[in-house]
Amino acid sequence: QVQLVESGGGLVQAGGSLRLSCAASGRAFSRYAVAWFRQAPGKEREFVASMSWGGATTDYAESVKGRFTVSRDDAKNTMYLQMNSLKPEDTALYYCAAVGPGAVLNRFAGAFEYWGQGTQVTVSS
Repeated sequence: QVQLVESGGGLVQAGGSLRLSCAASGRAFSRYAVAWFRQAPGKEREFVASMSWGGATTDYAESVKGRFTVSRDDAKNTMYLQMNSLKPEDTALYYCAAVGPGAVLNRFAGAFEYWGQGTQVTVSS
């Protein structure tokens, strides 16, 4: 069993930056694939970024590629999403998710077993 808790959301002006954190509890987190998703009001949850267990492989949605960076510190059982050059369309509730151990990288929300409660990111124009 893994529990995930996000933090770091907030209000930022367009062009600004935020770093989201997701702290995990439970064993063997280093062997879990992890991801970030987001959901804006009235829209479906969408994939943002993911990282394989071990951190060798990452994947990004086209809309955030070059602006967002996913990372993990397995010694701290924590994953991160560095968000730069934020745009108003990035406004959403951001969720971290995990699946494993040993799971392959995936963009499909249904493939992830564990979810955080979400942290709100609001980008003003």
